[in-house]
Formats: sequence, structure tokens, C-alpha cells
Amino acid sequence: MAVKSLIFSFVAFVLLAVSAKNGSAQSPSQRKPDVSNKALITKSTPGISSDAFKNQSANTTDALRRMADDYYAWRNENYPVRSSEAGLHTWDDRLTDYSSAKIAERTQHVHSLLEKVRAMKTDNWPKNDRIDWILFRAQLENIDFGDRILKFERTNPQVYVRECTDGIFSLLKKEYDTPRKRALAATARLKEMPALLKQGLSNLQGAVKLYAQLAIQSARSIDPLLNKSLMALDVGLAPNEHDDLIKARDAALTAVHSYADELEKRLPKMVDFAPMGEANYNYYLKHVLLLPLDATQVEMIGRAELARYRALEALLPDPKLADPDPKRAAHIPPDQESFLKAYESREAEMISFLKEHNLVSLPDYLGPFQIRQLPEAFKPTSPGGFMNPPGVYDKDPTGFFFIPTYNPESKNFYIRAAIEDPRPILGHEGIPGHFLQLSIANHLGDEIRRQHDDSVFIEGWALYGEEMLVRTGLYPNNSPAQGQILRLSRYRAARIGVDVNLHTGRWSFEQAVKYFMDAGGLDREAAEGEAAGAASSPTQKISYITGKWQIMNLLGGYKDQQGDNFRLGQFHDDLIKNGSLPVSVVEWILLDDPSSLQQVAK
Repeated sequence: MAVKSLIFSFVAFVLLAVSAKNGSAQSPSQRKPDVSNKALITKSTPGISSDAFKNQSANTTDALRRMADDYYAWRNENYPVRSSEAGLHTWDDRLTDYSSAKIAERTQHVHSLLEKVRAMKTDNWPKNDRIDWILFRAQLENIDFGDRILKFERTNPQVYVRECTDGIFSLLKKEYDTPRKRALAATARLKEMPALLKQGLSNLQGAVKLYAQLAIQSARSIDPLLNKSLMALDVGLAPNEHDDLIKARDAALTAVHSYADELEKRLPKMVDFAPMGEANYNYYLKHVLLLPLDATQVEMIGRAELARYRALEALLPDPKLADPDPKRAAHIPPDQESFLKAYESREAEMISFLKEHNLVSLPDYLGPFQIRQLPEAFKPTSPGGFMNPPGVYDKDPTGFFFIPTYNPESKNFYIRAAIEDPRPILGHEGIPGHFLQLSIANHLGDEIRRQHDDSVFIEGWALYGEEMLVRTGLYPNNSPAQGQILRLSRYRAARIGVDVNLHTGRWSFEQAVKYFMDAGGLDREAAEGEAAGAASSPTQKISYITGKWQIMNLLGGYKDQQGDNFRLGQFHDDLIKNGSLPVSVVEWILLDDPSSLQQVAK
């Protein structure tokens, strides 16, 4: 997925018991959203209108949608790099303001809005409106949790390096405007980087050593992004504009490396790691992810699935099939360009298989899905690469998967797997996985649902798709591709143990790395990257197996409910047409069963 990032009681969820008068909800309109919404491109940040709270008894659902629209517009302007990443290029010449005053202002703004949303009386609302209230509240809970508990502006030096790398990368990855205009935006952002990094060092009063080490690695890997990739935009610039770009780039590079040097000096005084603790972890599972599970239950799912996939590896006629080996490949690409083209070319056969077996509908608006080389600056926390889907505001429907630099002798699991048979990872990242699902989510007509990006559903769907393609016959029995699917599921199961135990404070980072190697079957390079990713993005690593487990459970209930009318492809269409919503919410939509959400309320 994309590389990015996350004590009130849910007593009101008790009201989710559905009376007969509510009936089954229909999916919201699937119309193409108008991403040119003027509220998104205003030059002044809108506040949350007090009028939204007048006459609530008569107009509360409208008030909810006005608050949500105002919030998204406020967020988009306050986080300009995030907006660029999402395909909204109104503020491409700015970086986020991380001054202490602005951080405090944003924190208060979100918390105040969350309190107002919590206070809304929704028990008499129609089902679809109640679902949107639940989702919008979870979105705000996510931001509020980060502000109250994680406090990454104070603890995580990666925040400021990523603002720099993403600030430039978001201008490069798509040709949404002329090279000159994008170069001028890059120049403006480069000029802001020295002050941003200086402010970052001032903010980092509780920096965590692990995060700082990752930030140092990323900072010292930024040169190719600025010296090579960025300079592709140096086309059609006037001499003074060119000189301005070069001067700003050089000053930014100096500032980034100085930032890394200063972090290195501070390392001895930093705490090794700062887990959030089990109570906070459980709060996040319930209030943000809307999971009817606590940390202990999630870990148990991980243990059960890990045991299952390790055993299935052992049951292969040759268990070595689960460990990718390029020597078994019919053809080994000679260079990076050939490797990327060979990887991308396999998508066509996967699409043909899906269509032939009526496994999922592919909408006409799907754009191309391309394979690109992973920029070095992103390697420390994304050793296997990452998916960059079309943004929620993107007019260009193209999606990308960024894969590590090609080396036929590499020991990296992901490179070896891509050489031997790229289809399992391609299916996860492309079609029917992330690219398809997120492209559909971007076209929802309900803005609150279109904005929701539940990682458990997103990763669960992509992982579910891997095994679904095995069981529907894409990969032959006892083939390297089938073995690869088992190993991929095995280490995704291992991710749960790492995530839960790291962030509840039970394990050290080295224990997490060792668990990935011993239980997950990864090489040390991949294991260190996986553990770093888990540490940097709390709860993200539980998403894969937990989401797949929830979707499998939903599939069984859907099949029983449909009876003789059941068709697997229809289930897939019905599932992903709702966007990236928590499975507990999708169960209420598809099966008219709110029991999982009621469990969250307890």
C-alpha cells in the first residue's frame, strides 16, 4: 500500500441494534465524484460552521456531511504534501507547517470537532447515515489518537524526512502539469526544507532511537531523488529559474544531511523504543479500526494462521518451493529495465484469468498499472517496495508499484520472488488487489466513505486475493507460485506477533527481527525492514491476516445467506463496491448484521 500513516467509550454503539423498520441498507450511489469541489481548493482554511449545530433534531445528517466536507477541506490545506500525494495540487509550493503553535492549533481543531461528532444523537437516523457517522468519527479518532498518544512530531524524526522526500516525490510520480510548473513548485518546497528540518530538531524533545536511525538512513539516501529524479523536471526553465532550482536543491541536501548528522549525535541520549502499551493498542483497535477484537485475540489469530501456513509449507512435495529461487525461473532478466517490463507484462494473463472465471468485474475507468524502481530514500522501511494507487483526488487513474532495485544475485525475498514468478505479489498490489480495489473506492459517491481508508480491509482484500487465485486455479498445485503464496501468508502471520508485541511493550526490536526470520522465514535484510515498518506504523502489520480472516468469515456468511444464488464473483463485486470500510461495517451493509459493531461497543 502506499507508504504512509495513525478515554472515550463507544456506548452509543449499543444503539446499533437494528429494528425491523430500518431494513437492509442499499450501497450509496456509485456516481463519479466531482473532485473539482470548490471547497477543496479555497485559499483560506474553512472553519467548522457553528450553523451545523443549529436545529440538529431536524437536520443532523446534513450537519454531519457539512462538518465532514469542512474537515476534509481544512485537512487538505493544512497538510499540503498529503494533498499532493492524493492528487490535489493546489498547494504544491508548500510544506506542512510544523511550528509548535500550528501543531497545537491543529490538535485542538481535531479534538474539538471529534467532541462535537461524539455528541451527536444518531439513534433515530437512517442506517446509511448512522454508518457514515461511525466512519467519520473513526477518522477523527485516528488523528486524535496520533495527537494524544503517538505524538510523532515529538518522537519520530522520520516525520520531517518524509515531508521532504514525499514533498518532492509527489511532484514527480505523475505528469499532472508541465515540467516547468512542477519544477517551480519543487523549488518552493526545497526552499522551505532547511527551516522545516531546523523546526523538526526543535520539536524532537522525546525522539525514539529506532525512529531516528531509520530517519538517518532515509536522509542519507535522498541524494538520488534530488540529484537525478528531480532534475528530470529541469526542462524549459529560464536561466534564473534553473539557477534558483539548483541553489534550493543544494541547500536542501545540505540541510537534510545536517539533520541526519545532528540526529546521530543525539542517539546516545534517546530511548530505544517507546511502545504505546496494551491499553492504548486496544483503544486503537476498537475506536479507529472498529475491530471486535483486542490485542490478545488478534495475536491469537496470528499464531493460528502462522501454524497453518508453516504446516502447509511442510506438506508441499518439495518444501523449498516456498523459498523463491531465481535459478528455477525460465528466464532471468539481464537488467533493471527488462526486469520491470517482465514484471509488468504478467498482469495481462491475470486479468484474462479473472475475466474467464468471472471472479470480479473490472470497471471501464481503470487506468494502467505500472512497475517502477523503488527510490532509495524509501528502502529502510519498505524493503519490498510499496503500492502507490491513484489518489482520492487524482484525475490520472494510473497506479504504480515501486519495487527494489534489480539484482539477480540479491538475497532479498521480494526480488527473488519477483524473478521466479511475480504474479503473487502482482496480484496483491495490482489486479485484483490494491490497484483495483482502491480505484473503485475512489469512485464512491458518498464522500465520507470515499475518504475512508481502513488498512485492515485494504490489506485483507489484497491478501485474500492471493489465496483466492490459488484456490480458483491460476497457480498449479505444487508450483513455485503456490509455494510463494504460502510463504507470503506465513510471514504476514508473523507480522501480527511482531506488531502486537512491539507496541504493547513485550518485545524489543531485535526480538521482532528474530521472530520474522525464525517464524516468518525471511532473510535478515527483509526481516529488519519488516520490523522497522512495524515499529514505524503501529497496527499496520496486523492488517493483512486480520483483514483476510474477517473477509473469509464474511464470505461464509454471504454464501449461506445467498444459498443457491451464490456466485463468488458477485461476492467480490458486492464487497469492494463499498470502498475501504472496516469489515465490521461491511457486514452490516451486506448481511444486515450489526453484531460485530455491537461487539465493538462493549
